[in-house]
Amino acid sequence: MKLDVIKLDGGKAGTVELGDEIFGLEPRADILHRVVRWQRARAQAGTHKVKTRSETSYSTKKIYRQKGTGGARHGDRNAPIFRKGGIYKGPTPRSHAHDLPKKIRKLGLKHALSAKLAAGSLIVLEAAELKEGKTKELARAMKELGLKRTLLIDGAEINESFARAAGNIRDLDVLPSQGANVYDILRRDTLVITKAGVEALEARLK
Repeated sequence: MKLDVIKLDGGKAGTVELGDEIFGLEPRADILHRVVRWQRARAQAGTHKVKTRSETSYSTKKIYRQKGTGGARHGDRNAPIFRKGGIYKGPTPRSHAHDLPKKIRKLGLKHALSAKLAAGSLIVLEAAELKEGKTKELARAMKELGLKRTLLIDGAEINESFARAAGNIRDLDVLPSQGANVYDILRRDTLVITKAGVEALEARLK
C-alpha cells in the first residue's frame, strides 16, 4: 500500500510503500488486549506491603487471663481480629509480570500499526529534524498539521534538536524504532512514523 510522505512544514515529499504483512492486517482486539495486558503487568511496581502479626508494634503479653472473664480466649494484641493488629494474608512485594510468546508480541505490534492505518490515523513524515530545537517552532508545525495526542516513531536514533523541542510538548511522545510498542501506539490518537522509522520497523518485524 502506498502512502503520501509529508514534510514537517506540510509540504509533499513523494510516497512510500508500506508492506501489507505489517500495515495491512485485519486488526484483532484479542491479540492487542493480550499484549497491552502483558506490558502493563510488567510495568506494575508490585511494592505493596502490609505488616503481618510478627511485625506490628504491640506487646506480646497476654492481654487478660485465660479463664473467668466471660469473654473469648486471647493472647496478645497483634492478632488480626484486633484493631491495628497484623494483617492476615495481605499483599507482599512481588512481580506481576507474566510470560507472553515473542511471536504474539511481534504480531501485536503489527496489528497495532495496521489498526492505525485502517483508522486513517497514520502519517509518514520525511524526517523529524529541527535546526534550532525550539519548542515553539515544533508546536506551530504540529498545529498546522492538525496533530493532537501524537506518538512519533523515528529510526534507530532520534534527532537531538527534535527530541529537545518535543520534550516540552505535553501531547507529543517521541520514540526510536526499537522502543515502538503496542500500548504507546494505541493510547495516542495519531501515529507519525518517519521514513527511517518505517524502514527500521519493517526490518524489525519481517
